[in-house]
Amino acid sequence: MKRIHNREKEQFKKLFKQDHTDNFEKRFQILETFLQTERHVTADELIQLLNDNGYQIDSDLVRDTLKLMCRYGFAHKNSFLNGIVRYEHRHLGQHHDHMICTKCMSIIEFENEDLENLQVQIASAYNFHMLQHKMEIYGICSECLKERAKLMPLINAKQGERLEIKDFSGGSDAHMRLLSMGIRMGDKVHVISNLGKGQVVVAADYNRYALGRGLAKKILVEPIS
Repeated sequence: MKRIHNREKEQFKKLFKQDHTDNFEKRFQILETFLQTERHVTADELIQLLNDNGYQIDSDLVRDTLKLMCRYGFAHKNSFLNGIVRYEHRHLGQHHDHMICTKCMSIIEFENEDLENLQVQIASAYNFHMLQHKMEIYGICSECLKERAKLMPLINAKQGERLEIKDFSGGSDAHMRLLSMGIRMGDKVHVISNLGKGQVVVAADYNRYALGRGLAKKILVEPIS
């Protein structure tokens, strides 16, 4: 990896000097700091890393340099589920995809040659010329699964989860209300949306249900393995 980073630095020098880009020394410090971390960083996080390394660089220059680094192919910009823009290294000839934990928002990179070949085959079967692609798999990482209670209120479930209704709390009135809607114990539900506010929308047996957050707290569910 060190050899790849050294090559990136040499190409950065060549391209930026060739383009007569201003503030070259400071921009080079930004690249070096960026290459020192393997995390997917926001612009603010990169600014903090620069400060930690003793570089006092204007935040606008950092953001402009990130924009140029994306243009020249030294960085790649991603916006995952929460919409926060993050930057990662973009090394020539290398490709990876991402798994994103919807609980802690950790990002796991993975490579799979069989998957890459399958995507080419699928594109070819549709007579489609693929130029680029990305795969993002959303779920819950192993660390978050360890911490998670097996039985939990529906309101704590994440978008995309599949769960089984195990119990109701809140008394007979709430139970009867859910039964009148068609929601019963043992139903398997798929969480369509749960944005932290507003209604929780689930699907069960090809039907959609919009539940108030108070009612969703009273439905106890268990993740389906």
